[in-house]
Amino acid sequence: MEEIKYGWWLPPDISTHGWEIDRLIYIIHGVMLVLFVGWIFFYIDALIRFRARPGHKAQYKIDHFKLPKIAEVGVALFEAVLLIAFSFPVFYKVRNAEAMPARGEALEVRVIAEQFAWNFHYPGGDSLFGKTAPELVSAVNPVGLDVNDPAGKDDLVMINQFHIPVNKPVIAHLSSKDVIHSFFIPVMRVKQDVIPGMVVPTWFQAKQTGNFEISCAQLCGLGHYRMRGFFTVDSEEDFKKWFDENKPVPPAPEPAAGETETQPVVAVAQAAPAPAAVTTTEGLPGVDPGEPASAH
Repeated sequence: MEEIKYGWWLPPDISTHGWEIDRLIYIIHGVMLVLFVGWIFFYIDALIRFRARPGHKAQYKIDHFKLPKIAEVGVALFEAVLLIAFSFPVFYKVRNAEAMPARGEALEVRVIAEQFAWNFHYPGGDSLFGKTAPELVSAVNPVGLDVNDPAGKDDLVMINQFHIPVNKPVIAHLSSKDVIHSFFIPVMRVKQDVIPGMVVPTWFQAKQTGNFEISCAQLCGLGHYRMRGFFTVDSEEDFKKWFDENKPVPPAPEPAAGETETQPVVAVAQAAPAPAAVTTTEGLPGVDPGEPASAH
């Protein structure tokens, strides 16, 4: 799958709800173009009709015309129709919790933002996210997963590498470890602020495979420019293969009596392109442990 290059127009739309957002964008810009052209013609007409000429004197009597009021009411009515008929339905479909797909039908992923990277936490074959704790956060465990929790031993965490299967709903639980970020996948028409101390769910579904990009749409610090992630939509078979290739190494057996106990080992996998993708057994601080998620 080759990376699709973005051109001068809107990015490619590979989302099932993307056409509704694009339609809204086209309508808004179309009406703004009409208003812009109308005002330009009015401005030119006023310059010509009311220019200074010999034998002409300006009238200081104020005349009230009906056309401006009609135009103002028309614009207000159009904005009401735009909100009620176009904006609200899309917002309800994408943002409302009641409109989200059933948890058993969707792939659930925790997305944890930090300066300046995206951490993606997948549940393992048991469909459960492992326990997490802020005090466990470290360089090799950036989201603080308790590796001794049975539910977390098969969890997968990738840094800046986000894979999903095509034609399957994905529920992303967004949170931040430090400042406000904004999770932005242009080709999915997804943009959601990520707030520290909150878990914000959003969902989407891809209808086409390919390699794309994730960016942060909120100025989050000096390294904001390099907060870039890689978004890959795989076939169902390729997604399972990718997950199996990156899943954590099974933990070593407990030491026998008299042997020295070793610390849990976190598996690290190198991914291309840079930045590196780290495969660990990690989780999300601030979310109830043992929360069920869909199977892969």
